[in-house]
Amino acid sequence: MEYLWQDRDIRFDIDPKLMNLRPGEKLIDRLDSVEDTKGNNGDRGRLAITNLRLIWHSHTMPRINLSIGYNCVISIAVKQTSSKLKGNVEALFVLTKSGQTRFEFIFTNLDPGSPRLFASVMSVHRSYESTRLYRDLKLRSAIVADKRLRLLPQEELLAEVSGVWNLSSDQGNLGAFCISNVRVVWFAVMNEAFNISVPYMQMKSVRIRDSKFGLALVIETMAQSGGYVLGFRVDPADKLKEVAQQVQSLFHIYSKEPVFGVEYERVADDDVRGRSFTVETVQDELEMDDGDEQKDVFAAYLADGDKSADREPVFSPELEVAVESVKDGFSLQDLWAVLPDAKQVQHPQPQA
Repeated sequence: MEYLWQDRDIRFDIDPKLMNLRPGEKLIDRLDSVEDTKGNNGDRGRLAITNLRLIWHSHTMPRINLSIGYNCVISIAVKQTSSKLKGNVEALFVLTKSGQTRFEFIFTNLDPGSPRLFASVMSVHRSYESTRLYRDLKLRSAIVADKRLRLLPQEELLAEVSGVWNLSSDQGNLGAFCISNVRVVWFAVMNEAFNISVPYMQMKSVRIRDSKFGLALVIETMAQSGGYVLGFRVDPADKLKEVAQQVQSLFHIYSKEPVFGVEYERVADDDVRGRSFTVETVQDELEMDDGDEQKDVFAAYLADGDKSADREPVFSPELEVAVESVKDGFSLQDLWAVLPDAKQVQHPQPQA
């Protein structure tokens, strides 16, 4: 399974090829006149809303771009902001977290009187949050009722296998397998709340291996979902082989055509469903600066809302006044550099 980074990472100034849609990623909406107000105020660009992320790029310099995965989003709000192109307007504020760093993005729709930016992003993100069972491994969740799997909207149950032992304990636990087009679910016969849901998206390998209980179906999960090694015994051996082949086949099919579960119906004359999203490679007039100014890109979007108090004031020889101390790793010059003249802006290529 190809590593799914599109919904889990925030990336700046990526290769245009990485902005193209991956298998299973769908373009839900596209707005061709959106300003990245915080990082590139005054620069008109295009915002693509997919089922996994937000993609923004400048019209004049496509190498200036953003890829914001929904899994990194903390909150979305509509607030007043100041745009060089529109003045004081309502804009979309997207607060995110990647690792231990918070970033804030502000997008302003430059088309007057159009609420599509707010409605589309908020609705798609809400759908993403409510469909995590398609993409995330879950333990002991409310997915089984009266010994029946609660199917997801785009899920199809393909097989049910009884008499399956979960080998996570010394004695093993007797239960049942539910195999669908998006995941494998096991639950205990005596306690259906004791269960595990493993989407194909989180599987690293599926194979038959020997164990202290004999031959078993072993499912290894991705590191991002805990790196579990899950063992299940199915008797007789012919049945074990049949189940393993079915899960392996569905795993490979899903790898080519993943189902992420995110749905959003937008009624509009210029429906974009079914269209592709590609970015033309344009030779910029400016040369890339490969120096150590990479942090300028990140500094422009840093959100400082999680600090508990203002930093201590220090004397600035450059300004000859007392100023709040700059965050570790940055200098006052770095902060000035994130607001250069638009004609001189240069963005380095940060490593993803």
